Amino acid sequence: MRNTFIIKLLTALILCCSFTSEDAPRIFLIGDSTMANKPESVAPETGWGMIFPDYIRLHVENHAVNGRSTKSFRTLGHWRTVYEKLRPGDWVFIQFGHNDSKESDTTRYAPARTDYRKNLERYIAEIRSKGANPLLITPVMRRKFDEKGNFVDQHGDYPAVVKEVGKAQRVPVLDLHASSRDVIVQQGVEESRKMFLNVPPRVWEHYPEGKEDNTHFTRYGAACMASLVAAGLRTLNPDLAKELIQLPTGNKYVYELPKIMHVAFRKDTFNIEKYGARGDGLTSNTDAIRRAVEACTAAGGGTVLIPRGLWLTGPVVLKNNVNLHVTAGAVLQFTNRTEEYPLVKTNWEGLEAIRAQSPLYAADVENIAITGGGVIDGAGDAWRPVKKSKLPPPEWEHLVKSGGVLNEGANTWYPTARALKGSLAKRPGVVAAGYDIARAEEIREFLRPNLLSIVRCKRVLLEGVTFQNSPAWCLHPLLTQHLTLRGLTVRNPWNAQNGDGVDIESCRNVLVDKCTFDVGDDGICIKSGRDEEGRKRGVPTEDVIVQHCTVFHGHGGFVIGSEMSGGARNIFVSDCNFLGTDVGLRFKTTRGRGGVVEKIYVDNIRMSGIGGAAILFDMYYMAKDPLAMFAGEEKPSIAFEPVTEATPQFRDFYIRNVVCKGAETAIFVRGLPEMNIQSISLSDIAIQSKIGFVCTEGSHVTLRNATLQCTSESVVEVHDSQGLVLENVRSGNNDVFVQVSGNRSKDIQLTGASGAGTKKDIALTNGASAKAVRRK
Repeated sequence: MRNTFIIKLLTALILCCSFTSEDAPRIFLIGDSTMANKPESVAPETGWGMIFPDYIRLHVENHAVNGRSTKSFRTLGHWRTVYEKLRPGDWVFIQFGHNDSKESDTTRYAPARTDYRKNLERYIAEIRSKGANPLLITPVMRRKFDEKGNFVDQHGDYPAVVKEVGKAQRVPVLDLHASSRDVIVQQGVEESRKMFLNVPPRVWEHYPEGKEDNTHFTRYGAACMASLVAAGLRTLNPDLAKELIQLPTGNKYVYELPKIMHVAFRKDTFNIEKYGARGDGLTSNTDAIRRAVEACTAAGGGTVLIPRGLWLTGPVVLKNNVNLHVTAGAVLQFTNRTEEYPLVKTNWEGLEAIRAQSPLYAADVENIAITGGGVIDGAGDAWRPVKKSKLPPPEWEHLVKSGGVLNEGANTWYPTARALKGSLAKRPGVVAAGYDIARAEEIREFLRPNLLSIVRCKRVLLEGVTFQNSPAWCLHPLLTQHLTLRGLTVRNPWNAQNGDGVDIESCRNVLVDKCTFDVGDDGICIKSGRDEEGRKRGVPTEDVIVQHCTVFHGHGGFVIGSEMSGGARNIFVSDCNFLGTDVGLRFKTTRGRGGVVEKIYVDNIRMSGIGGAAILFDMYYMAKDPLAMFAGEEKPSIAFEPVTEATPQFRDFYIRNVVCKGAETAIFVRGLPEMNIQSISLSDIAIQSKIGFVCTEGSHVTLRNATLQCTSESVVEVHDSQGLVLENVRSGNNDVFVQVSGNRSKDIQLTGASGAGTKKDIALTNGASAKAVRRK
């Protein structure tokens, strides 16, 4: 698929950075079907040359043609078209070989060490005669494994000849043959099938009988190959590499963005009304929906249609190749009868636990979707406790009169006595605490389910639907790959405990695009397991794109943690709004978690009305702040604890283009003495807040080109931190620009216009050395 991450922003950059002259070099692609453009009618077949233009600023013309060899590309006139267009400075990428080996076809056959070599040499000579530049690409691999799972190379001498010609003619050679092999082998026997045109019958119009093709690519496979070409240019040709499109943060490139496979379904439709469902809001449709889903998957897949109406149901389990389509005007209303949700062994907050089955559930299935413009309601008010402090008096009185029970302090309402009992238990429902199904039954209503739970699934699409009123988290994908969330509306009451929007846990290749969250806890959250269990699982959440999303209310806009014991990495967040959340960008952990969170790229974030910190890094989540008692006083240095596998790490964050109107604190960094938060780059920041930038136990943190409009005495407070760079940091008429404390503070640099406008540049307290800070 074509990545849409920050395309609008990049367009402006491209216009500024690209050649503007008519003499700008162009790239011409000549080769066979693995590179060629394809008409929409043959979807999903895609040549890598269709994707490559997304990755480079130069104009790319794709002249590759299906079925052509070095011989037939010339004899059929394709080369003349390219040759007549060439001008000095242009590039021609040459990739042939698949069809040159067809001995039975004399119009195409070109033996590797004779005609094929001569044809390549002739192309090179003619390209150079026009002052243009040739670049040779070895044939891309076909997919073939033997019965033992060993990869089989089918290209004979052709790749070697390309390299020999390149060396002899001093032409750069991009070895796609080797790099594509590595990717196919890494994907494995089964997963690599998705890269190629192996499609089931009756899904794609052009392949009604299906197809088994391990030569030509799907869009996903083509994107993987195009990325290999782009990566190859970085090591092969510095001039061309300069034209690859970079992301605004972290020296990353567009081609490096995660690639996500898409779902695809048969056209067959299974209307739940045909299975006895009634949309009157009174009839239970659990069995009817189950029968429709089972019939759909048994037939090879398709769409299970929820038409207009109010459809009451118990839990729904999705199966392979099923698209549950909730039509605009339809409400899928899950029952508030908690006894209809069986207790099951699952995962809760990163631990194995017994919980009630999720209203929507899928496990170990592939190619599933929930789509449409309708509403899915989880009947969460039948499960959730409510604090008195979070309701106005009339609503509280009405809730108490409706039934349920109050806790001893009469300040929290529970729907049942069993729910109250669970609130008093130690580690309720956790398997490691001795809970099984029988014991968990005693606290059933306390074991609230997530509205949607997706476990160990592949190729999942959630699109267009409104998910609301969940008993706990709304959406919880776990150990799932190739997940797309697009155009969703996710709603929970603002006072819903554990009312997260989406918690993406130990997942890989994820896109969250154009979604809106208005919830009672974290909006978009990345997790990967908790403490020892999470480290033992050892599956990070990685390769994630979050873009064009808005979060209203909630504890955090975009969040990583605190259950991140398996780690998180390679995550891209762009062009999002956080409006009225407690924290904007929230990265949280604590001792005992372990795990490494790294390579996080954030760009173009807008915030307003933030109750706490606009940007927060905190390694004391749910733990006592060791410095809290010293507020307003000189703070002591905190003792080191041993570094173990349970010590968490935050590093390599790149955050750029953040604006915030109204926050308690602009930027808050609080690491551990034994494991500082490190290598954090913050640039192009503008925040209005009460408190400016607070950095405790941070290492190599850079704040560049920032405006901190705060009312606190000091704009920047530094405690026991090192390698802090403040470059062109603007502020108001505060008393002190940077206040430094602690004898571990050192190597703090003020450069450019940092601190202009404050009455005093630097204040040193509590053992901080005068050598700790210097202005460059």
